[in-house]
Amino acid sequence: MHHSLVSTNAVSTWAEKNLIGVYYQNRNVLICSSKIPVKTDHLSQTERKRRDSFGMFDGYDSCSEDTSSSSSSDESEEEVSPLPSSLPIIKNNGQVYTYPDGKSGMATCEMCGMVGVRDAFYSKTKRFCSVSCSRSYSSNSKKASILARLQGKPPTKKAKVLQKQPLVAKLAAYAQYQATLQNQAKTKAAVPVEGFSWGSYINSNSFTAAPVTCFKHAPMGTCWGDISEGVRVEVPNTDCSLPTKVFWIAGIVKLAGYNALLRYEGFENDSNLDFWCNVCGSDIHPVGWCATSGKPLVPPRTIQHKYTNWKAFLVKRLTGAKTLPPDFSQKVSESMQYPFKTCMRVEVVDKTHLCRTRVAVVENVIGGRLRLVYEESEDKTDDFWCHMYSPLIHHIGWSRSIGHRFKRSDITKKQDGHFDAPSHLFMKVKEVDTAGEWFKEGMKLEAIDPLNLSAICVATIRKVLADGYLMIGIDGSEAADGSDWFCYHATSPSIFPVGFCEINMIELTPPRGYTKLPFKWFDYLRETDSIAAPVKLFNKEVPNHGFHVGMKLEAVDLMEPRLVCVATVTRIIHRLLRIHFDGWEDEYDQWVDCESPDLYPVGWCQLTGYQLQPPAPQSSRDNQSSSSKQKKKSKSQQYKGHKKMTSLQLKEEMLDGEEYSFLQGASDQESNGSASYYIKQEP
Repeated sequence: MHHSLVSTNAVSTWAEKNLIGVYYQNRNVLICSSKIPVKTDHLSQTERKRRDSFGMFDGYDSCSEDTSSSSSSDESEEEVSPLPSSLPIIKNNGQVYTYPDGKSGMATCEMCGMVGVRDAFYSKTKRFCSVSCSRSYSSNSKKASILARLQGKPPTKKAKVLQKQPLVAKLAAYAQYQATLQNQAKTKAAVPVEGFSWGSYINSNSFTAAPVTCFKHAPMGTCWGDISEGVRVEVPNTDCSLPTKVFWIAGIVKLAGYNALLRYEGFENDSNLDFWCNVCGSDIHPVGWCATSGKPLVPPRTIQHKYTNWKAFLVKRLTGAKTLPPDFSQKVSESMQYPFKTCMRVEVVDKTHLCRTRVAVVENVIGGRLRLVYEESEDKTDDFWCHMYSPLIHHIGWSRSIGHRFKRSDITKKQDGHFDAPSHLFMKVKEVDTAGEWFKEGMKLEAIDPLNLSAICVATIRKVLADGYLMIGIDGSEAADGSDWFCYHATSPSIFPVGFCEINMIELTPPRGYTKLPFKWFDYLRETDSIAAPVKLFNKEVPNHGFHVGMKLEAVDLMEPRLVCVATVTRIIHRLLRIHFDGWEDEYDQWVDCESPDLYPVGWCQLTGYQLQPPAPQSSRDNQSSSSKQKKKSKSQQYKGHKKMTSLQLKEEMLDGEEYSFLQGASDQESNGSASYYIKQEP
């Protein structure tokens, strides 16, 4: 997906259509494409010309706009207070108007009735506010027909004119509204907003976030394009006192995942009003959207005095600039459509016995993450969270097809509405050739322990299944019945050849109870009369993932997979990432593949509506770190490991006197090297 480049002609056309309705108040310029209705009696052409000599020109009575107009007819009917005395007043034929500086004459569009500065109007005659109004007028010259069209009615000879408030009432209402806001600002103190803010977190610590392109499974991950600093967008203008929602141009100053730090055009190097916004949110649009949607563009109040010709300023600033593609919002919407639906049946790992799978039903789908409820759970509390591309879920019948253990359900018949998920929805694994040299039972290797994802352990292939799947057990901690074996595919990035940890300076976890330390593979293979799995059988592909040490992201705590937490990449070994959960001790770190569907860009939770777990409070970590160090970690048969708590649970536990550790330890700083994935060759 490429950016749209803004050409000179495009900007001029856009400005001609959008930068209209310029009116002055206390020498502050407002650019507004909404139409300001005025109230007049049925005046003769002579009277209107005479009024124009005073700089104020009233044309036809303005009528209700269609849905594309940003001006509300309801607001126009509201009563307003008398005109503030601070505004200059001009009286003409009993009508009162404001005309602050007299630099430019006013004009009214003869087609739609919009009032604005004459110089901003279309053509030499300045009779119309835009090209479209000029063409519309020429195609229907009868006044009754024009007024009927504005009212949204078929043209008739008895078309009535809607009476609106005069321009003075509009300006008076605006002045009063602005004064009210200023008074409120003086009396009200800022109220702190509870909750975690990525923008504040990144700004206060100068963090860098992983780019969206690192996450191919996330929305827009494959069509993000080259959205970067300098891209211009149209966003709501929050520095404005108008009662209606207005917009202005802003440029991206910094990107952090989906989130962008934006600065309004005209602020130059002033960062006082910079703000964070989700690029994929509904309030960000490409330049030109306001023009096509009939939305008003109004410069921020803080800088209204800087320029007298905002049209020329924007044309100069936007010519040749990059903006979002016109179909950006459509792409976002399409990328957030997920094929998995509620009531679909799947096979998923049994979290109490990793060696087998069970049937589960999709209960919820949030951002591609599935809440699966095991089919036998009557109260729907026995659930499991995973991404739809997770290697832990499969189509119905998968276990039987490869020879994997499977727990049969006591439910003999499908419940009403439940149906099997189509097999093509599941992530496909790479095909492997098992005909030649292949993995065999008893071979040794190194593997990430699924019950303690911070550790890479000495492991053994316990069973070879079909289609390249392997059952693996962790040496020294296996159950006699093999209930803690787990299934990895031969191409899995979570299994490694003997010597991988030593070569890459990773601490290898030896078998439990093994006393001959430091652990040496040569001695261990001889003592156990075993052989190492051939290096050439492992997946050695290393994609150009784009991650760097220190990057921030949102990551699933795979030991408590319902939680998505604020996290940091602390180490990179080729395609293997060490994920640290901010605010938690290093013992909670997890080794994760760079293409894991459980990693997300900053702002993913906000975009999808998923709850983000913020870093643990510093006070909690300081108070509880000492006692936690005395506790030993123990493996659990359930795939939940060391449970993290939500902010609310954390507060409750603190009150109850429970002690947990939140001390953040020092992290390894290692970049993605260019060395060979495996250095040692098999003997």
